[in-house]
Amino acid sequence: MHTHHSIFCITPPHMLQEIVRNGSTTQRDLALRTIVTSEQMRGQRRALKSMAAFMAAAAVSTGNKQRTIYDAKFGSNLPGTVVRSEGGPASADHAVNEAYDGSGVTYDLYFDIYGRNSIDNNGLKLDSTVHYQKGYDNAFWDGKQMVYGDGDEDLPVAERLFNRFTIALDVIGHELTHGVTQFEANLAYWDQSGALNESLSDVFGSLVKQYQRRQTADQADWIIGEGLLTSNVNGFGLRSMKAPGTAYNDPVLGKDPQPAHMKDYVRTVEDNGGVHINSGIPNRAFYVTALELGGYAWEKAGQIWYKTLTDKLQERSTFQQACDLTFEAAGEIFGTNSLEQQAVKKGWSEVGITVAGDAPSGCLSTILSAFGFKTRAVK
Repeated sequence: MHTHHSIFCITPPHMLQEIVRNGSTTQRDLALRTIVTSEQMRGQRRALKSMAAFMAAAAVSTGNKQRTIYDAKFGSNLPGTVVRSEGGPASADHAVNEAYDGSGVTYDLYFDIYGRNSIDNNGLKLDSTVHYQKGYDNAFWDGKQMVYGDGDEDLPVAERLFNRFTIALDVIGHELTHGVTQFEANLAYWDQSGALNESLSDVFGSLVKQYQRRQTADQADWIIGEGLLTSNVNGFGLRSMKAPGTAYNDPVLGKDPQPAHMKDYVRTVEDNGGVHINSGIPNRAFYVTALELGGYAWEKAGQIWYKTLTDKLQERSTFQQACDLTFEAAGEIFGTNSLEQQAVKKGWSEVGITVAGDAPSGCLSTILSAFGFKTRAVK
């Protein structure tokens, strides 16, 4: 039984901290409020004694897609007022429709491609709340539902950094995948297991967007949070799976701190041991694997990662274990020494992680990197 979990926010703490350091008075105030609210929500989740008691409040359906969108009306009470239900007409409110459509596409990817019956594989209702507080620069999965802030819509146009958080389909897919992980590997949310938790959400968040657009691996942008940053920001998203560390470089938001290789692994106590930072390493491993395989990334690379998430990863799995287990899963699905298995091997090799026992000369540097040698600190 799952006995603990956190809320999982899309906006990394380091980004909000940079706004507090560098932003205008109003930008700093919003960032501080977002940080405080997110921490308060985490405290509430930690106070829950058991997953069973928590999930009793979340009714399950009989197996069909069941979406309900609520409006918090800029308050904090969840879930709020029902504004759209499954099969109901579109709303005049863009955020309502984006939350409805985004959770639907996420459900479709998991059901159509991986045979999964909603987030818990048991028909869990997909509940979402929009218009959470005023100026809330985040979105999160709280263990049973999605919650979205409106970004900086109340700020003067020249000061806005974030658009509404329902605008990015990959954000919706990312956050709902935290729910999938919660019911499967339940990866502990700190250090490498936490970074794997974040990476898996990026992987399937990106696949949701690619699936909706019918894009092949080489056509996709591999950006997480596409459209979320306003034109005032020098950046194109929260993270790049293709080139970690390049998503933004902005006077207010700072520079994207993600490493793309184990030699740059970040040792820090911030952000639960850098879960939003070091996730760039397994993110790039998946990207390289998918590009190597070609075609639709959800078909082969996605199948391998999905099997690994649902059948192999455990609560405290490391990057090295994720490498070995995805390699193992590829062999089970596609055959030993198959092109698919070799693509997985290449993907991890590109980020400095060698399949266990494959090349002793490469293993030592991987192990040293995992334990923080030749690393850099977060400023």
